[in-house]
Amino acid sequence: MKILFSLLLVAAVQAPPAVLAQTAPRAKTVNGDVEGTLEASGVRSFKGLPFAQPPVGELRWREPQPVKNWTGVRQARQFGPRAMQRAVFGDMNFRSNGMGEDCLYLNVWTPAKAANEKLPVLVYFYGGGYIAGDGSEPRYDGESMARKGIVAVTVNYRLNVFGFMAHPELTKESPNKASGNYGLLDQSAALRWVQQNIAAFGGDPKRVTIAGESAGSTSVSAQMASPLSKNLIAGAIGESGSILGTLTPVTLAEAEVSGEKFATQVGAKSLTELRAMPAEKLLEATAQQGTPRFGLNVDGYFLPKPGATIYANGEQARVPLLVGWNSEEMNAGAILGKDAPTPENYAKAVQRLYGDKAAEVMRLYPGNSEKEVQESATALAGDRFIGFSTWKWSDLHGKTSGKPVYRYYYTRPRPAMVPEMGNATPGLAGGVVRNTDPSAPKAPAARGAVHSAEIEYAMGNLASNKVYAWTPEDYKVSEVMQNYFANFIKTGNPNGAGLPNWPAANAGNTVQVMHIDVNTGAKPEQNRGRYLFLDPFAAK
Repeated sequence: MKILFSLLLVAAVQAPPAVLAQTAPRAKTVNGDVEGTLEASGVRSFKGLPFAQPPVGELRWREPQPVKNWTGVRQARQFGPRAMQRAVFGDMNFRSNGMGEDCLYLNVWTPAKAANEKLPVLVYFYGGGYIAGDGSEPRYDGESMARKGIVAVTVNYRLNVFGFMAHPELTKESPNKASGNYGLLDQSAALRWVQQNIAAFGGDPKRVTIAGESAGSTSVSAQMASPLSKNLIAGAIGESGSILGTLTPVTLAEAEVSGEKFATQVGAKSLTELRAMPAEKLLEATAQQGTPRFGLNVDGYFLPKPGATIYANGEQARVPLLVGWNSEEMNAGAILGKDAPTPENYAKAVQRLYGDKAAEVMRLYPGNSEKEVQESATALAGDRFIGFSTWKWSDLHGKTSGKPVYRYYYTRPRPAMVPEMGNATPGLAGGVVRNTDPSAPKAPAARGAVHSAEIEYAMGNLASNKVYAWTPEDYKVSEVMQNYFANFIKTGNPNGAGLPNWPAANAGNTVQVMHIDVNTGAKPEQNRGRYLFLDPFAAK
């Protein structure tokens, strides 16, 4: 079948335009044949490929099960349904075929002209706090990366109560005596699918780099730590966040208590009753005040130990890591509340947060003027939210993996919004929510790169986001950042022709950090003392 796939791809490339438009690429997966789309760029896309059985009915809250084979040719031209989720983030734009529990699909973009090309592979996990997101979002689209010579894959995984609820009955029935972490198990199942199938799309299963942003980044750190996945990857990219301080896994016992509380809240007396409830009812219940938040747990199976222990012991995937975060991951209001950014208000806020450690915080994050307060409160808020955990991941992995770690600090603010967008408010995931009231006050402009702002730049998808008036400088930053990412995916090293040299952070005596902006360049690490101070707080 590989020969047939190669012939089809070659025929598509050599065919005249009139035939090209009618030639649909095919590939043979282990479960059956699929037919995708030949994009105008020449990239072949295959959307909505199942990598596990629909987790519905009795398969709700079970480990993902292998796909059943099909006969004939399955159409792969439409994104599959997105996971059950509420509309909580204003910057999410879906192209999915509806929403439902039947959501375990992935998408492939390949530039391969033959099935035996063995191209490098990127598998990208979306962000959204484990409560929202989808592989169909335009900002993650893989066509631009495919044009760089990479087979790009985006993956759906279960979210919220469907993806992360643990419960004593679920643990008891599990063959692994574990529950929760179903969304992470979905990701791991997708990585196994890639190992079995990506060669049919011209990819090399031995050159798989996993990447993600926010919850997707914490997912990358979790997959590296899991014995189920760590041998399935050759490299990793983390954009803002890790399990070492952001969305940190709790114990299985704690997670089970949350599951029992939720069952009581929805009036279910047994697991059977929970599984019989409509998905919409369960989703609606997660919006109620007092509902527990469902996240990762140390289940003894996917995660046999806490992440910090695994990384400290060097038991994670020992692969090259490219990792970093943004200059305004959280705004100063997270520290100051509604108070003005005066030195007095800042000092009071720090005292409330840190008590007898306040003086040390004020030394590391000084606030002697309103400008300095604004900068320090923003930095402290961002570090508490996600900067520290990303630093801890890079620091530990650099010490125990024996592989290079490339660290970045992304500082490019987004440009102004296009005029027709009107007034808008920043979205919780870093995007915007449109205001329909013209008299509503305008949101304050971001001073730096907000959470998630780098995604379109890194993936080469600025044009897909119509909210912002992108400038030539933005496209310059995107070209540099995407080329760094593409080089890393291909070789495990971001460096290449025409790019500023990026030294590994764990090479030599001085930690070097690549500052990515219009004038991109490496600088010595400046704020290690902040993260060493925050470390004990994260450990608690």
